[in-house]
Amino acid sequence: MGETLFLAHRIPYPPDRGDKIRSHHVLKFLAQLGPVHVGCFGETEQDMDQRDELRAIAKTYALIRRRKPLNVAGIQALCRGLPVSFAAFDDRAMRQFVEKTLRNHPIQTIFVFSGQMGQYVPKHFPGRLVVDLCDVDSAKFEAYAKAGKRSWLNGREGRLLATEENRLAKTADATLLVSANEVELLNSRMTDAGETNIVAIGNGIDSDFFDPSSVEEHPDLSSASGPHFVFTGQMDYAPNVEAAIWVCDVLMPLIGRHYPNARFHVVGRAPVADLRKRHGREGVRIWGAVADVRPFLKSADIVLAPLLIARGVQNKVLEAMAMQRPVVLTPQAATGIDALDGRDFAIADAEPETMLFAIQKLLDRP
Repeated sequence: MGETLFLAHRIPYPPDRGDKIRSHHVLKFLAQLGPVHVGCFGETEQDMDQRDELRAIAKTYALIRRRKPLNVAGIQALCRGLPVSFAAFDDRAMRQFVEKTLRNHPIQTIFVFSGQMGQYVPKHFPGRLVVDLCDVDSAKFEAYAKAGKRSWLNGREGRLLATEENRLAKTADATLLVSANEVELLNSRMTDAGETNIVAIGNGIDSDFFDPSSVEEHPDLSSASGPHFVFTGQMDYAPNVEAAIWVCDVLMPLIGRHYPNARFHVVGRAPVADLRKRHGREGVRIWGAVADVRPFLKSADIVLAPLLIARGVQNKVLEAMAMQRPVVLTPQAATGIDALDGRDFAIADAEPETMLFAIQKLLDRP
């Protein structure tokens, strides 16, 4: 296979959120095929402490701290006609690393993880180009705009990202997405599919790690009356925040009428202020980052995933299913998972009474 240049918008270590889990395993596999050079960004001190991991797997690497404020990226994007997410990841040091790597090493393949990194591929690169978009990001921003969330800005982002997704898919030797649904969606949005090669490589789950027999229940949950409902995820990610707040404000008051001791546990790093201020209300507990999510999942009576906007495959659902927990989720969160409603999980619309009915059915007949 020769040598590969792997470009990712986030460092693939530690593999503790959806995109990083996928990029982590892709990078490990590429390293088995030949020497890999890695260019990626870090956003936190924990990210920047992962140099030893990169050093162990990469022939050369660049781990660049991303410090550009979002408002600065927004101004640059407007001035240059770019998507904001592209301006946010536009960095001179990364361009220099790519140029140096291509100049000094026999790179046969560039592997781009996430569309934001496509801007670093030289226009006339003669080798193989593989782009892993994971999901169709433009559709997510269009959904935000239709929902009335900063409609002009998100509508603009969706349009510009759609143009870039078209360009990358036409340029790449292969474009990867996380599910057949996403492949179908991108194909439907191509202005001229031509000779594009768009394929699905699904996400899996480490069922040895996410095995309920491998951990104990969480002591705080197991010692308290319930039922206990658990929601996991990156809690500064807008769809997760929206879903968790809906449970706090709409669903939990309704559940509380039927189950006075019910508890809702939001487990995941970086909870936004709007979530933190709900801690302690109506049986809500906002945990923030935890060392291990598995004890929370094992202790859950039901895992909730009432996402209204969801792209790709929800790792939170796969993890809960692997831990043998009943999952109540919206149709959006179920997309891309080869599972049967009523057997593997329970699908319910994000209507309070509809979701309450699904929850009661599971609690009454566990």
